[in-house]
Amino acid sequence: MNSFSRSVDMLHRALDVTTLRYQVSANNLANSEVPNFKRSEVNFESQLSRALASEKSAASGESFVLRTTDPRHIQSSGVTDYTTVQPRRVTDWHSTSKANGNNVDAEEEAMLILKTQMNYQLLTAMENFQFSQIKMALK
Repeated sequence: MNSFSRSVDMLHRALDVTTLRYQVSANNLANSEVPNFKRSEVNFESQLSRALASEKSAASGESFVLRTTDPRHIQSSGVTDYTTVQPRRVTDWHSTSKANGNNVDAEEEAMLILKTQMNYQLLTAMENFQFSQIKMALK
């Protein structure tokens, strides 16, 4: 995959994750006063970082692959393709910040929504820049 395709693919993935993150935060905010509601968040960047690091170490020859002689052994492919990484929705079941059992802070969720919107605008500007470079090269 060339660098343009990879960049656009990663931007599309980031936009999808940002959209999911916005939906999760909006759901948290909508349920901020519901008794026993637990907030959720989206984890993606750490898994993507791990996958990209495994690809980099495999390309440089530093990867460590476990040898398995039995199907019951721990399987290790050594390299994780970044395209297989999916966002995970994680619910915080352990904390409680209100007397009704709810753990959503409405102000914090509103700030997360604002941050997510700004991140989305940045990502769309970056994608627009990628395609403007191609358009300029084609002229």
